[in-house]
Amino acid sequence: MLPECSTSRPDAERTARMSFQAYLDNIEKKTGLTPRQLIEKAREKGFDETTKATPIVEWLAADYGLGRGHAMALVHVITKGPQISGKHVGTDTTHSDPSNTLWLDGMATNPNG
Repeated sequence: MLPECSTSRPDAERTARMSFQAYLDNIEKKTGLTPRQLIEKAREKGFDETTKATPIVEWLAADYGLGRGHAMALVHVITKGPQISGKHVGTDTTHSDPSNTLWLDGMATNPNG
């Protein structure tokens, strides 16, 4: 699923609408690994809640070809777990999610999707 994009004029910068969960789903499509599997691999490398973003982002870029935005979504779940702020839950904002808990066990088993 591609993110929904909108423009106010033809040559304007496009604004992608992608939920936090959609980032994780796209990571799974790209890597073939669920977010939970990637968290396990991160733990094996010694990454945990005390790890700064930079080494995790560098690892994800080198081993999986992930860009910064997708890597930062994984940084969140590696360092903070599946809970996200309710700020965007149920809104019509760019990063709106249906729940404040991210699904980490793969798209095929997500009860919300």
